[in-house]
Amino acid sequence: MNRHERNALLRYEKERRKNILARPGHHEFVLILDQLKPGFNVPKIFRSAEAFGAAAVHLINIGPFDPAPAKGSFRKVPALFHEDFAKCHQLLSQQGYSFFQLNPAAGENLCNIPLPAKSAFILGHEEFGCSFDPASYPDIRSIAIPQFGTVQSLNVSIASSIVMYEYVSQRLREV
Repeated sequence: MNRHERNALLRYEKERRKNILARPGHHEFVLILDQLKPGFNVPKIFRSAEAFGAAAVHLINIGPFDPAPAKGSFRKVPALFHEDFAKCHQLLSQQGYSFFQLNPAAGENLCNIPLPAKSAFILGHEEFGCSFDPASYPDIRSIAIPQFGTVQSLNVSIASSIVMYEYVSQRLREV
């Protein structure tokens, strides 16, 4: 482990200890990050989650990451760590959440569906997708962000920001 990696690990451990003081944001939605690479995307998602008022971020089988790109948001948004998706799904199901898996090939368009207050947005690994078999979870709706170019998918941190924006936009239209 080089000096940069060691410093990043120390920052992670320090910020993770401070995360126990984090409080849910303004909204009830949560993000589920399913086996994402711990590089820059995870801390950037925390930064957006704080900006959009997420209740929490659930991390499935994600190891230490450098919290510096989160700009302090890792200590402000509650992080819940799970070894597998099943336990996370069970916990959030018991709390009354509706599940939405982001999938660029999905038939349902994010902008055309009403998102319940208790929405759980699942974001999988950019290369390998989610860790679970969707057939085992029929309650999960697969949704796509509308795209018009030739690119097949968006960066996961960008996609998470778009889904959080749509959620907040729908809440603001209700007022």
